[in-house]
Amino acid sequence: MTIALTAPEGADTAWPGTMPGADPLPGQLDRWLAARGAELVAIRRHIHAHPEPSHSEFETAALVMRELTLAGLSPRLMPRGNGVICDIGEGDQVIAFRADLDALPLHDLKDVSYRSTVEKLTHACGHDVHTTILIGLGLALAQLNERGELPGRIRLLFQPAEEAIPSGAPEVIAAGGLKDVAAIYALHCYPQLPAGLVGVRSGPFTAAADTVKVKLSGPGGHTARPHLTADLVHALGRVIVDVPALLDRRVDPRAGVSLVWGSVHAGQAFNAIPGTGEVMGTVRVLNREAWREAPEMVTRLVRDVVAATGAEVEVEYRRGVPPVINDRMATAIIAGAAGAALGADRVVEAELSMGGEDFSYYLEHVPGAMIRLGTGTPGSDVRHDLHQGDFDVDENCIAHGIRVMAHTALAALSTGAF
Repeated sequence: MTIALTAPEGADTAWPGTMPGADPLPGQLDRWLAARGAELVAIRRHIHAHPEPSHSEFETAALVMRELTLAGLSPRLMPRGNGVICDIGEGDQVIAFRADLDALPLHDLKDVSYRSTVEKLTHACGHDVHTTILIGLGLALAQLNERGELPGRIRLLFQPAEEAIPSGAPEVIAAGGLKDVAAIYALHCYPQLPAGLVGVRSGPFTAAADTVKVKLSGPGGHTARPHLTADLVHALGRVIVDVPALLDRRVDPRAGVSLVWGSVHAGQAFNAIPGTGEVMGTVRVLNREAWREAPEMVTRLVRDVVAATGAEVEVEYRRGVPPVINDRMATAIIAGAAGAALGADRVVEAELSMGGEDFSYYLEHVPGAMIRLGTGTPGSDVRHDLHQGDFDVDENCIAHGIRVMAHTALAALSTGAF
């Protein structure tokens, strides 16, 4: 089995072997993966150097198709050609794994040989790593399947447009990505953990992420005579301060609702009351029921607050993604698999995140779990954070991610829990 890209010059030819306390993969897969570490790093670096924006991941999808086809698999492109679905093995029920393909509209600030070649576009969220890990998982499981040692069917979902709204997960689902799927798994780069550790958590994992825009209008006027008009800046201030405070009192605090404003615009002259103004922000929610009620509640609170000011109000509430809520059984399986892959002491409890993740759409249909993959360099205090132009990873995390997901695939197929 041959990987199309050549190993990067100067890269290590092998990854660290099985960690102390970890269980080996069947079929000599650990040795097979270690021997191909540099080749998989080459794939990651190629993707990193050639990022593509959301909904336009055509070359990345083509690369995935080539690598999986070379492994003897039969991947298929999604209808628009910017995503890939690939089954491995046989069986009525399917265990699925998802990776995302798109990059972020940021300048790559790193001075490395694999720096982005596309201006103002870079893989600052680790999707190049996610994609490489899923390719590696596919190559490894193809090896097992050729030996007749894969005890069921695995599906790889290479998804476009995780960073966009509307996002790509519903497209994957519409393309049959979840047909016959019993459970689904994913991982996400996490620079706050060193490579070799993973973070696992049952229940709420990431928040729903919606946007809200409030537009106010009035006749305008002179700042010397606010009583003769609607004082629009004052009204915006009421919205900015009062609506989040009131929302905190209308929702169970255990639901984890957060309204934070990020943009406000009104007026140009210091002595003129403007006729229009707007404020925009995000609504983040950890609880599914609270998320479903959020649009009506936020809109009502805004209207109630503005009513006393005399301004006219228009509320534009836009749905983002649901919260990621990890299934208890799916989380237990991947936690056990991660312990087998890395050693039990290298599996830690993941923190809640108020960030959004469209993996949540899959969990609206089938049980599953997402984990955090440590990508920081062990022993280093430098943590290149997500969504920053200097984001990078310790590339040993690719090996760790493949091993964790391979153990998860085998455990999920064998337990019969779904």
